[in-house]
Amino acid sequence: MLRFYWVIFWNLVHIYMIPKMGYMAKHTDRFSEEKRYKTARTAIRYMMRSGNIHAKYDGLENLPKEGGYVMYPNHQGKFDALSIMITHDKPCSVVVDDSVSYGILIREFIDIVQGKRMKLNDVRQALEIIKQTATEVKQGRRYIIFSEGGYTNNKNTLQEFKPGSFKMAMLAKAPIVPVALIDSYKVFGENSLARVTAKVRYLPALYYEDYKDMNSREICKLVKAMIQQAIEDELDPHGREVCAHVS
Repeated sequence: MLRFYWVIFWNLVHIYMIPKMGYMAKHTDRFSEEKRYKTARTAIRYMMRSGNIHAKYDGLENLPKEGGYVMYPNHQGKFDALSIMITHDKPCSVVVDDSVSYGILIREFIDIVQGKRMKLNDVRQALEIIKQTATEVKQGRRYIIFSEGGYTNNKNTLQEFKPGSFKMAMLAKAPIVPVALIDSYKVFGENSLARVTAKVRYLPALYYEDYKDMNSREICKLVKAMIQQAIEDELDPHGREVCAHVS
């Protein structure tokens, strides 16, 4: 957490960004999704610059060129969604656990991209969020949802993926984009101010035609296996460096 507080301290000069993001989030009729997303990315860049944080990414060619889709990354820490947003040029939003969505800076990022807060212990509310998000994906929006639900110092090790999280893409009949995050936990999970690099790999998308005959458990198992393999390939000391682009 040392870096997290360091970033907050050194960005006091940019404290105006918090009320600005809040204002833009409340006036979506005045600020387009593109404008709000650009502002969110500006705030992320301020954080990365002051915190000596870098992001490597690969696989942008795997992202669907048109329409909405759902990205399913593994979950390691507070920087996960931000690492995707800073490397993903088109506006995207995120579905998060309601219980952890009101912390400092977290609230502002969720609100400005019109993210969804899901109450994991409220089945009815969770189903409603899934339906709402599926409708928006059909209309062309792009979302991030963490199938693991949370993180508990798991680092580069995967936890159990929840099959129900894939209902969102299935209802929308939308592309599923597995995303492998590597070393993202180091950003705010280690007490160090040394240079840190989070890696993002966008894996080949699964289109509706690819998974229409599969149930949510089968899709879940496949996506988890793809992410697991990508992480193993990236961490293989004898393998080549895959994530080449740097932000």
